[in-house]
Amino acid sequence: MKAVVCPKYGPPEVLHLTEMGRPVPKANEVLIRVRATTVHIGDTKIRALRPGMGPWLDLVVKAFMRIAVGFTGPRRKILGMELSGEIEETGRDVTAFKKGDLVFCGTEMLFGAYAEYICLPQAMALVKKPANMSHEEAATVPNGGITALLMLRKAGVGKGQKVLIYGASGSVGTFAVQLARNFGAEVTGVCSAANLEMVRSLGAEKVIDYTASDFRCNGERYDVIFDAVGKLSRSSVKCSLTRTGRYFNVLTDSGTSMKLHVADLTFLKEQIEAGKLRTVIDRTYSLEEIVEAHRYVDLGHKKGNVAVTVGQGT
Repeated sequence: MKAVVCPKYGPPEVLHLTEMGRPVPKANEVLIRVRATTVHIGDTKIRALRPGMGPWLDLVVKAFMRIAVGFTGPRRKILGMELSGEIEETGRDVTAFKKGDLVFCGTEMLFGAYAEYICLPQAMALVKKPANMSHEEAATVPNGGITALLMLRKAGVGKGQKVLIYGASGSVGTFAVQLARNFGAEVTGVCSAANLEMVRSLGAEKVIDYTASDFRCNGERYDVIFDAVGKLSRSSVKCSLTRTGRYFNVLTDSGTSMKLHVADLTFLKEQIEAGKLRTVIDRTYSLEEIVEAHRYVDLGHKKGNVAVTVGQGT
């Protein structure tokens, strides 16, 4: 099978396409033929050993990452944290899936989605693909969608609240805008001028171009401010919160609560099939173009998600 390996930390050029043997599922595993994956920010940070959480915290996180994922390079040389594909084979103890099932999932720290095939335990956050999405669209949902969902639940977002999403045009932000609106909140999205109409189309009642004005100076107060890109500080937004308002930062407030669960991915699937949630794909690359895809994501200007077609895709 074709797979993209990451033998050491560094720029996108450390990634290269190679041939390797197709994996064989264990008793409790399924073999998935990957049709699409993504260039998730987690992939780029692992590849570059660049946590992006601030100078001092980065030192601590880098040390942890070296222990967790390897000192010279990731122990699991194949990156890729999200996928959509087809069940090719099942282990003898697998009961939840059968050959031919179309599924999507997040692989978390197992990575491995930059390949034509992957074996995963059936107990993973593995769910049948939404019927109204292509593989490329479905592959972009698990990480950004679940992160947005769990952060909004943690914030207690509900009907009648005023919610501001900072970084509303990113992977997490585009899902957060839609979900907050679905939960009944009045949503304000903050992004660049080029993305204002896109964010408005996702359900934001108000949009603010952060390059032209600072939302912290407009006198508005919000029940929840969700920083979906991790660029603000709690102290800097205090003046824009109501008396009981809460601020959440996607980098520092996620913690272990962001683990992927079947129930959460199933909820997102139901929202998608009901026409209440969609994904935003900025660009789509082939697996052979993975270096170029990582270069683009490293620029930090993507809108929503970057999808990668594996094999025939669709």
